[in-house]
Amino acid sequence: MSTETVTIQKLGAQGDGIAQGTDGPIYVPFTLPGESVAIARVKSQGTLMSITTASPDRQEPHCRHFGPHGVNGACGGCTLQHYADAPYRAFKRQLVVDALRSKGLTPEVDDIVAAHPGERRRVVFAARKTEKDMLIGFNQAESHHIVAIEECPIASASIMARLPAIKTIAAAMAINAEAFRISVLETQTGLDLAVDGIKSLSDKQRRSTIETVLSLRGVARVSLNGEILVEPVKPMIDFGGVQVAPPPGAFTQATKQAEDAMAELVAAHVGKAKRIADLFAGSGTFSLRLARIGRVHAVESEDKPLAALDHAARNTQGLKPVSVERRDLFRRPLMMQELKVYDAVVFDPPRAGAEFQSKELARSQVKKIVAVSCNPLTLARDLALLVEGGYRITRVTPIDQFLWTSHVEVVAALEK
Repeated sequence: MSTETVTIQKLGAQGDGIAQGTDGPIYVPFTLPGESVAIARVKSQGTLMSITTASPDRQEPHCRHFGPHGVNGACGGCTLQHYADAPYRAFKRQLVVDALRSKGLTPEVDDIVAAHPGERRRVVFAARKTEKDMLIGFNQAESHHIVAIEECPIASASIMARLPAIKTIAAAMAINAEAFRISVLETQTGLDLAVDGIKSLSDKQRRSTIETVLSLRGVARVSLNGEILVEPVKPMIDFGGVQVAPPPGAFTQATKQAEDAMAELVAAHVGKAKRIADLFAGSGTFSLRLARIGRVHAVESEDKPLAALDHAARNTQGLKPVSVERRDLFRRPLMMQELKVYDAVVFDPPRAGAEFQSKELARSQVKKIVAVSCNPLTLARDLALLVEGGYRITRVTPIDQFLWTSHVEVVAALEK
């Protein structure tokens, strides 16, 4: 390990500062462009030791656990708390512009829809039992070390208020000193805790966990590896006025604010379409809202979210018909012939994107397409395929859902 002073030239796509060394780029977390910093260096990785010249865009972090000198270690949850709001948002918008440009696409990109502290309704905690205590927190970047948190400015007040309850439940379930994960979703009826990384519980532990949960307030459900252990009340979430009971650990957008912004953009572009396909539909984030506009065919590979969507659609008045289909769209995309009946198609795939589905859409005559993505690079690839097939990008809107990280969501609207 060597110590040296370097100047940060730009931020990388992961939010690390990048300095140019004699033997190539050096990546230094928690730094900003223009800063002169002293670092301890191992190969291409630098650890910030001190700041000689600070950027005017540097601000005080919002959380005591942030940064190389954070309390209990550097929490790996956030990477950009030290960046002032305006340049931070410009950086995230530019990630989208650059991704599109890398595929020869130059549409106008809207200003980013901003995220704010306290909005996160879904967080994933790391947990581990020690000899003295139960650790609950987030992993340090690139490490298995758990930073035990006492505060978290991104998480909802409801989740943070119940951190002691989450800790008590984790202690009842921990069977040894191995780390495990607790996904926490804030629902209208209480917290939904989905635990994984624990193989199984003994009958005694199972009983203890159930008794613990029943003695606490504000916890709707606890599940282990997808199996419900105890459900004092059904967890319910609201998709645009439609009540849905999601399955344990199911995907939901991390903030309601971002979800609402996405759904508004999707609905606005779909317009008055009579027949709509919603691909990678999950538990119905978009399908159930779109069913107020036209008939919806929802396609999803996992049966439990699809069942939740179907149940909600059948039990809500005022919706147009919703049909559901379980189908792996990576292996078996909707083909050009099948797409003929739709006026509009919405797709919101995982990070890998929807390459094969985009190729079929490019060959189709569907009038309107809305692509929703959490990965600007795979989105750019998919949009390039659609443009090549005769589509025109009419709007691109970045949405900040994961505050103070380099992750950015995008909604892109296209017309044939």
